Order: sequence, then C-alpha cells, then structure tokens
Amino acid sequence: MSTDTVTWWGHATVEMRVAGVRLMTDPLLRRQIGFLRSPYDPPPAGLAGQTDAVLVSHPHRDHLDLPSLARFGPETRFLVPRGSGWLVRRAVRGPVTELEVGDEIGVKGVQVRATHAEHDGRRGAGRTLERTVGPALGFVVSAACSIYFAGDTEIFPGMADISPELDLALLPISGWGLTLAAGHLNSERAAQALQLLGARKAIPIHWGSLRIPVLWRLGRERFTTAGAVFQAHARELAPDVDAVIPVHGEPVEVGAPGPGPARRA
Repeated sequence: MSTDTVTWWGHATVEMRVAGVRLMTDPLLRRQIGFLRSPYDPPPAGLAGQTDAVLVSHPHRDHLDLPSLARFGPETRFLVPRGSGWLVRRAVRGPVTELEVGDEIGVKGVQVRATHAEHDGRRGAGRTLERTVGPALGFVVSAACSIYFAGDTEIFPGMADISPELDLALLPISGWGLTLAAGHLNSERAAQALQLLGARKAIPIHWGSLRIPVLWRLGRERFTTAGAVFQAHARELAPDVDAVIPVHGEPVEVGAPGPGPARRA
C-alpha cells in the first residue's frame, strides 16, 4: 500500500501524493516572481511533468503564476475558481475546469471538492480585474485520507463544517508583506481555526518563503519563526492536533485515517 504524503515547496505550493495520484496546489516553480524572491531552491524541474492535476485557489500572482503553469504537460488537469479559466487557458496545454464552492470532481479516483475561502481573490486592474471576479477557493482532497488545503483565508462561518473528518489541514499563516492584510491568518488565528476543523494533523504553509529583498529584515522574526509560533499556539489551543512544521522539499506522511479531535462549536 502506498503512503500518502504532502511536500511543501514554499509559499502555497504543496505536492500531494494521494492514492497514487499526484496533485499540486498553487504551483510557484521559480525562485522569483516580480519583486519577491524565495530563499529556497524551486521544486525539481521534472515535477510538473509528473502531476495529474493542479489546484488553483485564486488568481493572485503569487498563487496563479502563468510561467509556472506553462511548465505542465497536456496530461495535467487544472481546477480553478470560476472566472479564472480564460486566464489559465492562455498558458496551459491541459484541460481547465472552473469550479464554484461545493463543486466536486474526480481525478483518477481521488475526489476534489471546492470549499469557501474568506479572501478577495480578484486579480489585476481594469479588464483583467473585471474578468476574474469569482470565488477564492480552498479544496478538500479525499481518498483513503482527507486533506484540506485552505488557500488564502480568514476564519469564516461554516469552517467547522468543511469536512466531517480531516486527517490533515494545510493552513496559511503569515505572508510576504511587512503587514498582514485582511483575508489571511496569522499564527494564532490559524491555531484557532484548528479548533473548528477537527483535523488530526496540521501543517502551516504560506510563511517565510517569499520575501521582499532587504525590507523583509524589518520583520525578520515573523519570516523565520511563524511556523514555531503556530505550533506553540496549536499546542495550547488544539492540543490533540499534531502540528508539524514542514521542512522545504521533505515529504510528510498524512498518517492513518482515524477520528480527529473534538471540534469547538
């Protein structure tokens, strides 16, 4: 039996290997995007060619990077929020499906369901902004295990009802700016979200891996310790959850399915 794993490649890019199927979230496959740089090496060059489906949470440029999407082959499917399909089709060769909250689609036997995200996902200005007005999404990926990728979000009504069982929650903490805009979670708020989700395991993503050169040093602590701060809050607020700080490029086992901790209503 294959072991289900997730690998964090920086920011919101997570490689999931579930039931023999490979999925990737919000792929950023290069080290620099605009004025933002990553201290990490990009994912291996061949990774895009081995991916069955890409899940795009929203069309902000640090989540929907067209040059990165262009690296995937024609066999890769793209699941994107409604309103973003036209933009993605400009760059990719594989089929593109637009999703609304609640839509569910199968990828080689793995079920992918679009969920609400409390985030303004509009992209750009002018005509581009007008044409990408649609929902920001999270995703629940289900086979033998169940994984929640939250996208970019704040806590929202209904978060406790995302899934009756979750083996793993991938939660965004922090970001690349010196301040955290609305529609994002800081380390403590992400730990509070765990009380609602009832996941067995949690991994913080979206932190420390995109930085403004030089300026990021003004908030150095937030870029380098956000994961540990999240883990500390999780131990206090959701002690039954196994909060794991990911190492860039190293797989983490999802773990055997089982009952999650009690949720807070």
